[in-house]
Amino acid sequence: MVDEMGLDAQPFDAAEALRKLQRGLRDLGLIERAGRFERRGIAMARVVIDGMTIRAARVKRPAPSSPEWTERALRSSADARDFVADLKKHLAQWSDRDD
Repeated sequence: MVDEMGLDAQPFDAAEALRKLQRGLRDLGLIERAGRFERRGIAMARVVIDGMTIRAARVKRPAPSSPEWTERALRSSADARDFVADLKKHLAQWSDRDD
């Protein structure tokens, strides 16, 4: 695969990207439990490998039960970094009363 600068681009390694993504979510202070990443027992995100992509989702708003999810497919390391950055922004916006 050749990128726009004519250099050979590394193929997306979904398994490695998932490990880095999980580490990034833990760095945000989230705890992984049953395939979800939680803050104070409330689900905030979930990520799962799906072939050559990662299916990722974040809650629209924190809710103790039946959260509504915003999903997206991550197909590159840049997509994974953007997902973590977006979640970090939302975590900062949600106050303690939203949890």
